Parts: sequence; C-alpha cells; structure tokens
Amino acid sequence: MDKTRILLVDDEPKLIYLVREVLGATGYEVLTALTGENAIKMVALEQPDLILLDIILSGSLDGYEVARRVRQFSNTPIIMLTAKVRESDKLTGFDSGADDYITKPFSSKELLARIQAVLKRSQGEVVPTTQSEIICGDLRINLARHQVSIGVREIHLTPTEFSLLHELAAHCNQVLLHDQLLTAVWGPEYRNDIDYLRAYIRYLRRKIEDDPANPKKILRCPGVGYMLTCPEKTTEGQPKIDNRLPVS
Repeated sequence: MDKTRILLVDDEPKLIYLVREVLGATGYEVLTALTGENAIKMVALEQPDLILLDIILSGSLDGYEVARRVRQFSNTPIIMLTAKVRESDKLTGFDSGADDYITKPFSSKELLARIQAVLKRSQGEVVPTTQSEIICGDLRINLARHQVSIGVREIHLTPTEFSLLHELAAHCNQVLLHDQLLTAVWGPEYRNDIDYLRAYIRYLRRKIEDDPANPKKILRCPGVGYMLTCPEKTTEGQPKIDNRLPVS
C-alpha cells in the first residue's frame, strides 16, 4: 500500500527536521517546500494527500495566499501552522481554504491527532448504494460522487464543506446542536470549537444561498445550532428558528 504523502511548507530547519522525524516514524512520507511558490508547484506535480502550511514564509507569498491559490485547482486538505491565536487570524485561514490549524508550539501527539482527523474527513464515508443522493428543493447532493448542485449549476465544495452539508442534509428540517455538528464533522476533540462551525456555515451559505446575508436554506437556531430546510419535508417539535437574527 502506498504511503500517505504530506507536504510540509515551512522555512524553519528545526521544525522541518522534527516534523520529518515524527511523521516518518509513523509511516508517512514527507515532502518539503521552503517557499510558497515552490509549494504551489509541488501540490500540482506531486499531488500530496495533505498539506502542512506555515503562515509566515520566505518569498512573496504567505501561507494565506498559498492556500487561496491551491484551492483554485486542488481539494487537498490544508492544516495551517501558526503562532497567531487571535480569532480573526483563524477565520482568515479558514477563509483562505484551510481545513484546520495548529498553533505553535505544538506536540507530536497533537500534530498526529490533527493530521489523522483531517485525513479521515477528507476521505469521506463509504455511502450505501441505497442512499446515493439527497434532494432538498433545488439542492442535490450526490453522496457517492461527492458532488453538489443547485438546479443545473454544480457547486464546488471542499471536503470539510461537503461533510458539513452532508450532516445537515442527513437530518434536514432538524436543528443540530453546535457540539453535535462539530463532533460529527470534525471529531469529538473539536466539540467546543464553535469558530470552526461558524466559519464553515458562512462558507456554505456563500455557495448555496441566493442571498447569503438572508439565508433560506441553512438557518440558525440562536444559542442552539443550525438546520438545513427542505420544503418537501416537515418535522414537528423543533426549536424555533429566527432567521431575522444575525446569521453567524
């Protein structure tokens, strides 16, 4: 079986050495790039299974810009490496296309756990042939092919965005709790990271809503969670949805 290949994009020799040692000992194959420009080329040529991407890089491109450019042609999962811990920095990383982040300094145990969690999400689930598609109004989710469309328009989603939409669609017209969504999509260790959920709900709305500022498909139940509405189906006994409130 081929080894899982991880591209490490960083210009710190000590960190490169440590990550190589940790991942190599666990069975991963590690590729390295010192600049953002080289990283983009390597993603296109080598097609790694995952990218570890530092935000601060030598050269003209920082990690945010590298992630944006990679997302133009690849869904390879990206974990950002950062010394920044402000919420705005995390959201900038997510907005650039990152799937997760690790704050420096980090332990080898945390690094491996994050890599395994992101790889698991990106690989998706084996979908039974009896449930290959979910249709919700004009929204169509092909589970077998990981394809999403609205009417005749195909919607491009990252693996994490698809997993979140799938979870919402599998329980359409039901409010899913914040920690329930976080656990199902990201894993139990993420159950309190509501920033993740808010960011990805925002990205989904941008892609599937006619007016993301006034969503009709993904609705918020304040202080509770989110729900994907399906007009063909009705579910009683759910908490009240107030779509007039802020849509975060």
